[in-house]
Amino acid sequence: MIFHLILGGLAALLAGRVMRGDGYGVVVDVLLGLVGGWVGSWVLGLLRFDVPAWSYFITAFLGAILIVWLVRVIKGD
Repeated sequence: MIFHLILGGLAALLAGRVMRGDGYGVVVDVLLGLVGGWVGSWVLGLLRFDVPAWSYFITAFLGAILIVWLVRVIKGD
């Protein structure tokens, strides 16, 4: 669990930087990373990609990018 929190936070922090932003703070970044990991796994599963457990960071990163983009679209940023 701690491992997922750390990786989820790092993935969301990196996603915020890639999306040219400052992030939303540590707690929200971790939550975005965790949700991003779940969403990323779900989307890749729909696309029939077999996602190994060791690739959680990559999956969380891609999912966090999607979540950050959706949040910015909804907020109008």
